[in-house]
Amino acid sequence: MSATAVLSPDVIDKYEPVIGLEVHVQLLTETKAFCGCANKFGAAPNTNVCPVCLGLPGALPVLNRKAVEFATLTGLALNCQVRERSIFARKNYFYPDLPKGYQISQFDKPIAEHGWIEIPTPNGGIKRIGVTRAHMEEDAGKSIHDGFADSLTKTYVDLNRCGTPLVEIVSEPDLRTPDEAFEYLTKLKEILLFAGVSDCNMEEGSLRCDANVSVRLKGAPKFGTKAEVKNVNSFRYIRAALEYEIERQIEIVESGGRVAQETRLWNAGEGRTYSMRSKEQAHDYRYFPEPDLPPLIVSEEWKAEIAKSMPELPEARRKRMIAEYELNEQDAQTLTSSREFADRFEEVAGKAKNPRRVANLLLSELGGRLKAANLELDQSPISLTGIGLAADLLEESKISSKQLKQLFDISFEKGEDFPAVYEREKPQQITDASAIEALIDQVIAANAAQVAQYKGGKKTVAGFFVGQVMRASKGQANPALLNELVTKKLDAQ
Repeated sequence: MSATAVLSPDVIDKYEPVIGLEVHVQLLTETKAFCGCANKFGAAPNTNVCPVCLGLPGALPVLNRKAVEFATLTGLALNCQVRERSIFARKNYFYPDLPKGYQISQFDKPIAEHGWIEIPTPNGGIKRIGVTRAHMEEDAGKSIHDGFADSLTKTYVDLNRCGTPLVEIVSEPDLRTPDEAFEYLTKLKEILLFAGVSDCNMEEGSLRCDANVSVRLKGAPKFGTKAEVKNVNSFRYIRAALEYEIERQIEIVESGGRVAQETRLWNAGEGRTYSMRSKEQAHDYRYFPEPDLPPLIVSEEWKAEIAKSMPELPEARRKRMIAEYELNEQDAQTLTSSREFADRFEEVAGKAKNPRRVANLLLSELGGRLKAANLELDQSPISLTGIGLAADLLEESKISSKQLKQLFDISFEKGEDFPAVYEREKPQQITDASAIEALIDQVIAANAAQVAQYKGGKKTVAGFFVGQVMRASKGQANPALLNELVTKKLDAQ
């Protein structure tokens, strides 16, 4: 059954999708969860391994304290209840990249549960998405497949990832559209990055997401049969995979078929999912308590100590910056797109005469040039210190907006920072009223027709005179003073 058939909006509107997400997040520790091997991406295959993460006889796990702190911090950031006593368990299954034959995880007593994330809705409201649990576990190795599906020829196994500390974050089935899933993942990634627990690099596998999706008739009390979609490596593809899968399932139900409970893989090149394996019967992982690890105790004192290290999270920071710097919602959203960006902005804005000007220059003047040049902020020839200087010069009327644009152009052309360009070029603004009046008189004398239009009630002609005087002054006339004097001179005619 294919979702390529065109379903009418009326048919699609009869159904309600039900979506839940399972997100695996690698924690940003220096070493692995239960051994001293380096927790680092990119090493030669099968080099960051030892008897513990390979599960060799006699090797015993020792829990990484920093991983516990990061897991606790994750739970607190997601508004979860952090258990004082949680249990590690063995999740038993056999796969080539799982050398022990089991994965150390948590089952019925996870470290954190009953949390939530708030996402924006299209009508400007807020929807709360429940977080069922956030539990600790170790990662498996990585199977690298040569080919795809029926054309698969070889599989290579790299065990470097074995034992990497993870937190698995499981949402409630509260999501109802692919767009909501996209917003949830965006907010979750924001929170994790601000908390500093992971780099969330999907290309390197630091953040991986599986989506469970089913459809039911609107108003139906029970969920439909769900399919799990794996192998999705970007939020954009997750949204596309969900859109495809929802239509595929509706098409099956509409034609009188039955949706199979199965795991499916997303093929981004073809824009569709493929069946991977059946899940008609729940897989029996034979969970039992990990005999080599005692119960994990996170005391109230330790939890309070960890909570003190919690940085200001993105939503709270946006609200504060809006109030403190008089930013609008959109600018605050952009400035808090990453913790580093927000930190660098506030470092400059806190010293500036007008923080709002810093934001405007950073997002419009600098942002526009970076986009045109296809550069990132850290590749900009103009530093944030330079942005701060430019904002202060504008605020003090030492340069005009036009002069600033010219100086920024020179900075990008020569690859020099703004302070150096300004010091060399040193444009001066004319603030002497008598000098500006003399230029206005010349322009008025040369443009009798426009003067008559102004006297006839067409007040917008004043802009023509401002432009002519600015040209005559080579952009050096103080704009505010110029506008005031032009109006005064024309009214006196």
